[in-house]
Parts: sequence; structure tokens; C-alpha cells
Amino acid sequence: MHAVGIVAAAGSGLRLGADRPKALVPLADRPLVCWAVDTLRDGGVADVVVAVPGDELCAFATVLPLDVRLVVGGSTRTASVRAALAAVGTGADAVLVHDAARPLTPPDLVVRVLEALSAGARAVVPVLPVVDTTVVVDDDGGVADTVDRSVLRRVQTPQGFARDALVDAYAWLPPDAELTDDAAVVRAAGVPVATVAGDERGAKVTVPHDLALAELQVSR
Repeated sequence: MHAVGIVAAAGSGLRLGADRPKALVPLADRPLVCWAVDTLRDGGVADVVVAVPGDELCAFATVLPLDVRLVVGGSTRTASVRAALAAVGTGADAVLVHDAARPLTPPDLVVRVLEALSAGARAVVPVLPVVDTTVVVDDDGGVADTVDRSVLRRVQTPQGFARDALVDAYAWLPPDAELTDDAAVVRAAGVPVATVAGDERGAKVTVPHDLALAELQVSR
């Protein structure tokens, strides 16, 4: 099975308080995007496409290996993945979509996703249980109900797909649609999504506290 990785790296660093795109923010002196690309490659996905901001192409080309393909992303994650998917080509059997902001995702998580696809899944996502009590609040901020957390899961990346399933789902999706992840894209097209065990090390870097925790993990 030939798999191609897509790294969504066109997001801004505003919530991180950065003066550059989030994917270029350093973790242990290496940009987050480099960690994400290494995760895919160490897990067995050698062919990688990275969606980047149009005005930062040179900056990304400087820090990434020469054989990583760069495409200009869009104003939303959905638009960026759509652009990268167009560069994948028809030779791929599977596509794994990974967030540049999940730098410490272990390669064995990539392996689990690939194994699920090889076993016949058309779409698969890594998930973790919800450990906190989760409630529904009303318009005034009061607790209206408690949700059964036993059926809830937190979704991570990389998310894996049969290439044709993801291509068809994006073709069906309206151009201006904005969904939170690619599993939502294929589910909207009627594709069932399987799950594999996630990993707490695959936490997303969104705010400065997240980056500080990642730095602590790397320094251990």
C-alpha cells in the first residue's frame, strides 16, 4: 500500500502569541512542522505534501527536506487539505492527514493507522477517552445536563483514508465549507470512520502553555 502524508501547516500563530506561522514556531530549536514530517516518515510514510501560507513558501522550503512537496494552503484547514490533496496524485492508495501542531505524535500511532487501512478501513482516526466530567450549559452558563463520557472520545491526527474515499468526499463538499477535521468531511459523504487507540503524546500545540509542556517532554 502506497500512502502519502499531508501536513496541514497553513495556520497562523495568533493563539500561540507567535510572530510567524504556528508550524514554524520552534520546539527544541526545530520548527513544529519538521517534527510532524518526521513523525510520518518514521512511521512509514515517506511521501509528504505540506500545505503552507502562500507568503511563507521560502521559509518552509528552507527548513524542510528538499523532497517534501509544498503547496499553498487556504484560509481554513479544510481549504488547505483540499489544496494538498490535489497534489497527491492517483498513484497513492491511502492518504494520512496530520496536523503540524502535533509535533510529538509517536511514529507507532502512524503505524496503527496504516494497519487499520491495510485491514480494509476506508477511514480511521486515533482517539482518546474523555476523562473529565462533561456537561451541557444553557444560554446563561448554567449546567443543563451531564454527558455520558463513556461514549465520548477526543480525536487526534494523523487521520487515515483510502485516497479515493477522501477525494470523492472533498469533491462532494461545497467549496466554502469549513469542517473541523477530515473525518467530518468523509462522514458527511457517508463514509464510516473506524478508530484506533490514540496517544497522549500527540497533544496539539495551540496556546503557549501547550508549547511549554512540549518543551518539558522533549527535555526529559
